[in-house]
Amino acid sequence: MTSTLTLAEALAAGTVVLDGGMSNQLESAGHDLSDELWSARLLAEQPEAVTEAHLAYFRAGADVAITASYQATFEGFAKRGISHDRGAELMALSVESAREAARRARVSRPLWVAASAGPYGAMLADGSEYRGRYGLSVDELERFHRPRLEVLAAAGPDVLALETVPDADEAAALLRAVRGLGVPAWLTYSVAGGRTRAGQPLEEAFALAAEADEVIAVGVNCCAPQDVDGAAATAARVTGKPVVVYPNSGETWDAEARAWTGRPTFTVGQLKGWQQAGARMIGGCCRVGPEGISGIAGALGAK
Repeated sequence: MTSTLTLAEALAAGTVVLDGGMSNQLESAGHDLSDELWSARLLAEQPEAVTEAHLAYFRAGADVAITASYQATFEGFAKRGISHDRGAELMALSVESAREAARRARVSRPLWVAASAGPYGAMLADGSEYRGRYGLSVDELERFHRPRLEVLAAAGPDVLALETVPDADEAAALLRAVRGLGVPAWLTYSVAGGRTRAGQPLEEAFALAAEADEVIAVGVNCCAPQDVDGAAATAARVTGKPVVVYPNSGETWDAEARAWTGRPTFTVGQLKGWQQAGARMIGGCCRVGPEGISGIAGALGAK
């Protein structure tokens, strides 16, 4: 069911379970995501597949569905010949698809929808989302992000997920872009060790969100599980806000081969340390599927 309890209130009361990777769930169902639009392409071509992916995570124990709008941008759609108006419809559809999955889940616990806004580099689809430093100013990045955030906010999600942010400059732009939209947000960086992917110290990066009233949680996603503990503790100390963490499986993405290598290192045994560091929303990103989310929900006593 959808909830009258706000996500911020839920975080104050306990730990919330996030979903896992959208792309791997869609691929496991047989969908080809080799296109530059990634999962956003299915919003146009097979929206039911997106709803089914969300439903699998809700049934696995997730409390929050992150929409398939990570790579949905007006610029990216335009490159595929999709008009501005149709692009806006698809962004709104990403929120409605998650809402429909929540209705179909028929569970008694509260469920929420987080509208995903990925970084500028996700639109470029060239791996720069893991480096940042695009050569754009904060003002230029704000102008890129604001229009789609307005559309996503108008679609009525419970929260905006400003996620996989590699660069503190882009975080500053996103924090500006969500002002006045009337929807709370969380901000998560993609990190390597104690720094953003662009190389900035996490203390400085998280400090940007400390005084942002719109931001109800801060943390990390799309990173190695072993990088979570230190980053979560830093986020909690610097901001005083609840922490959100959803790392990858621990495998490594080879951008040239467009394939994952290595072995998973994500285990439910890591959750206690993350909670002790301040994590109040916990889930998985790439390569963490419904089975992994079921394990998290079970370990947290949420299922």
